[in-house]
Amino acid sequence: SAEVSPSVVFENIERCGPDCLQILLENISDLTVNADFTVELIPERNVAVATFIKSIDTKEFVKKCLQHNRVREFKMTPKLLELTRAIKAENLPDSISSDYLTVYFESRRNGGGPVSDVQLLPEESSAIITFCDHKGNT
Repeated sequence: SAEVSPSVVFENIERCGPDCLQILLENISDLTVNADFTVELIPERNVAVATFIKSIDTKEFVKKCLQHNRVREFKMTPKLLELTRAIKAENLPDSISSDYLTVYFESRRNGGGPVSDVQLLPEESSAIITFCDHKGNT
């Protein structure tokens, strides 16, 4: 079977504050925030991402969320976060090199893995880092 993402994205979170969202997710999952899963807010996109440290069936979790009264009341949309092989690193110094980024993102200490490509975007002070597989990105 295909590998499933350990992360669930929640769209339209403006009606549910950060603390409320964490408690809601604890109630639905019967797990504990920070011990069993983390929640990252991305306010400029009006989304939050729950990443499960403890192994769970995230497809089943999304189904439970879709059926939950409060999730529907807040008009939030949960869905599996797609697995990706590429990330965008932002706010990079002008002097950064693709070699430095390759070595940095291949470091196991930084949670990285084998890098297949680095595309510098100097006009945006960013870079697109592509890994050999989706497990090697942080």
